[in-house]
Amino acid sequence: MLNNSTIQKFRRVAAALSAILVLFTALPSSAQTIAADGGFTPYSMFGVGSLVRPGTSYNLSMGGIGIGDRNYRYINYINPAAVTERQAQSFMLDFGVEQGNVYYTANSASAVGGTGSDLLKSVNNTFNMHHIIASFPIWKSSAFKVGIVPYSNVGYKFITTESDDEMVAEAGDIKYSKIGQGSIYQTFIGAGATFWDRLSVGADLQFYFGTINRYSSATFTTNTSFRSINSGWTFVSRAISGKFGLQYRQPLVGNTSATIGVTYDLATAFRGENIRYAYGVSASGKDTVFHRNTPLETMSVPSELGVGFTIRNMEKWMVGFDYTRSNWTNYLLEETPGVDIKPTIAQAFRVGFEVTPNRYDIRYYLKTLTYRAGAYYEQNYFTLNGFPITRQGITLGVSFPVFRYYNAVTFGIDIGQRGSVADNLIRERYFLFTLSFDLHDIWFIKTLYQ
Repeated sequence: MLNNSTIQKFRRVAAALSAILVLFTALPSSAQTIAADGGFTPYSMFGVGSLVRPGTSYNLSMGGIGIGDRNYRYINYINPAAVTERQAQSFMLDFGVEQGNVYYTANSASAVGGTGSDLLKSVNNTFNMHHIIASFPIWKSSAFKVGIVPYSNVGYKFITTESDDEMVAEAGDIKYSKIGQGSIYQTFIGAGATFWDRLSVGADLQFYFGTINRYSSATFTTNTSFRSINSGWTFVSRAISGKFGLQYRQPLVGNTSATIGVTYDLATAFRGENIRYAYGVSASGKDTVFHRNTPLETMSVPSELGVGFTIRNMEKWMVGFDYTRSNWTNYLLEETPGVDIKPTIAQAFRVGFEVTPNRYDIRYYLKTLTYRAGAYYEQNYFTLNGFPITRQGITLGVSFPVFRYYNAVTFGIDIGQRGSVADNLIRERYFLFTLSFDLHDIWFIKTLYQ
């Protein structure tokens, strides 16, 4: 017969699962109706947009490593096999938000309608929910996890005016706009198991969903005898895919161990709707030029292989390295007049470490904090005008232990750059801040006294 303590634990499990299911049910509908910018970058104009670097604040503050990492205090969803590194009866929840500040610089000659060599500058700020992930024990050395994270973002806005004097004299002032908004999210359910205390395997079932809007317009602002033209695409996408992971841990000296990890993401073909439209706007109203709804068949992502390696002293420090590679050369990118865009091989190199001076110090709280740092170098999945688009940066972070068990608040900062003015591209310099709330609880413990 179940005692009161066990019944209360079951109720907490049911409440947590219900809250997560409600969130997952609400997110797909809101993602298709709310046009908020998950990110803002001109490099999201093509393909599936700008790929989001995976990981929570824990991973991102160490350069994004996680393939070879095992840490029972934090959820590491980058490798499905890492879910088994936990206390046997612990429930884990990680909720995070992200705030971004991006500074753009470009030669005016490379901008739309630009003719000079002066530098054009702009700034954009975003704030978004980043992830929510929960993990539960299954049986002995096996565990289960469920979560939702961003996969890619689309956010850009270009506005220019007609500079040809003859055109202005005939048609008046004309404003050209090119705008994109939307995101693709990834929901996953995964499980893993450990064998012989060293070998861990895991797998995730992934569901992608989201809406991407791209549209352009030519607006006659002073001459009402001309119709303004608006045209665009709306991609409503969804897909089912999978990810597999493996980790092997080898004990070294004392509390130090080395872990090697491998991950493999399956290639994914998106399905859904491709809505193509155009309409004119005049003083008499709006007239539809055409509206076509066809199946989405051209959007897909290739498989990705990742390897990682870490050396960890259980309660003191860890250092690690990750490498990922995916071949996008057969990916179909929509043609853009005046832009030479070609798919290429995407790859990333990441290094990071963490150190905790004295986790159990009872006099100095700062010694119980975990400090992290890392660096990364990434190559984008397409080139522009023959130039590769690279992103590089450094990361810093700290975890503040809270109350009991392994509850913590983790803060991370990412300082980096993407693109180069020297290559006649747009240069982005950014400061990204992430904040995660890492919550733990111990379930199904039989109490000695009622």
